[in-house]
Amino acid sequence: MDIDVSKYFKPNLNEARKRSRKDVPHDQFHLDEQLKTIGHGKKYLIDTYGCQANEADGETMAGILSLMGFEKTNQEKEASVIIINTCAIRENAENRVWGELGRLKALKRDNPDLILGVSGCMAQEENVVNRILKKFQHVDLVFGTHNIDQLPQYIQTAMFSKERVIEVFSQEGNIVENLPKNRNHTKKAWVNIMFGCDEFCTYCIVPYTRGKERSRLREDIIEELTELKSLGYLEVTLLGQNVNAYGKDFKTNDYTFGDLLRDLDTVGIPRIRFTTSHPHDLDLKTMEAIRDCDSIMPFFHLPVQSGSSSVLKKMNRHYTKETYLDKLKQLREIVPGISVTTDIIVGFPGETDEDFLDTLDLVEKAKFEGAFTFIYSPREGTPAAKFKDDLDPQVKKERLYKLNELVNQGYLEGNQRFQDEVVEVLVDGPSKNNPEILAGYTPHQKLVNFKAPETYIGKIVKVKIKEVKTWYMMGEIVQ
Repeated sequence: MDIDVSKYFKPNLNEARKRSRKDVPHDQFHLDEQLKTIGHGKKYLIDTYGCQANEADGETMAGILSLMGFEKTNQEKEASVIIINTCAIRENAENRVWGELGRLKALKRDNPDLILGVSGCMAQEENVVNRILKKFQHVDLVFGTHNIDQLPQYIQTAMFSKERVIEVFSQEGNIVENLPKNRNHTKKAWVNIMFGCDEFCTYCIVPYTRGKERSRLREDIIEELTELKSLGYLEVTLLGQNVNAYGKDFKTNDYTFGDLLRDLDTVGIPRIRFTTSHPHDLDLKTMEAIRDCDSIMPFFHLPVQSGSSSVLKKMNRHYTKETYLDKLKQLREIVPGISVTTDIIVGFPGETDEDFLDTLDLVEKAKFEGAFTFIYSPREGTPAAKFKDDLDPQVKKERLYKLNELVNQGYLEGNQRFQDEVVEVLVDGPSKNNPEILAGYTPHQKLVNFKAPETYIGKIVKVKIKEVKTWYMMGEIVQ
């Protein structure tokens, strides 16, 4: 059956590549009175995949739906609205989404009034939307990362007009403040400080799905953290596809990420973290702010992706193995004792045995205290997807195994330096494996397990490290 797509706003990869020099408008979210009650007596479920930015988007969607009168549920059969909030970084994440959409077809058949939506980074991909239009007729609503604030209008249309809503913008929408949030934690919070990425690494779809770099105004970020402090939050993680680029899109001042860190340090939140950083944009001002500001945690996630300069050039990473190590050395000299973790891809198209050995050499020299490691996954629409890739998949798996052996050694050595030390732990809750054990993280992002009553949950407590493992440490409360 042919589908009339003329009424839909579909993503366009060529349009998504463009970067306007115009300033992005800053607006305020407003919900019409008539939309505040349409969810009364109904429930929603949001299933989120992917990174912290997706988690933050999910919290915003939950806040909007709650403002419309919907209640949260974890039971699919109870839901009047189900939104799959997607990730496009890895192929297996996309495959899981396709599987979920196929599975939910039966639920939609049993409940024709169910509104099934797809949002997030996958929704920003041209080929994904085309596939949904052709093969997933039971999906009612598709919207991307740039127009979450329009969710109330989309729900209204899908609910009352019974029309399929496909509205994905290839050019960025405005920065919208005052968006409601249903946060998933009472002591830890995600806070977006900027959106988008202009780096265009050849393997990455994010610059197309998240758009150009655009920063929130400092006063809006400070106001959000001030409110979080008043609510008793103890830790905030600042989010951006490349937080180091914060403020570089401002045309009228020289206010960048390091300046923002110093201003946020005065708010009074005990712990401030940030992710993710690009080595190319890490500057001295940021390093010195981490050193000087008590609330900025001594932990830095600095993705390197490869230890081969030739591979890094093919990746369009804007640095070499040597310049990365030089910047890492400078960071550690300025912030002694800082914990550094990273991301590494193996099996990138054209990666030779020598290239892989360069990666192992960099990992040994960098002394990372953890890493997210992946076998290269081609993303349709990126330059690297067209690169010749004739490396045996088994070789890629063997390289990943060797890399992980080295990375795990770094995990262990990073933990060992805290043996018999007293550390401060923000207690998240019971351990996943033992409800009698509490778990939380140190300023250096080290997981600590210890016996203590549940009254310690949500507090920062002192713990002495008694035993060190590769993935965590065991300790006891210091009275």
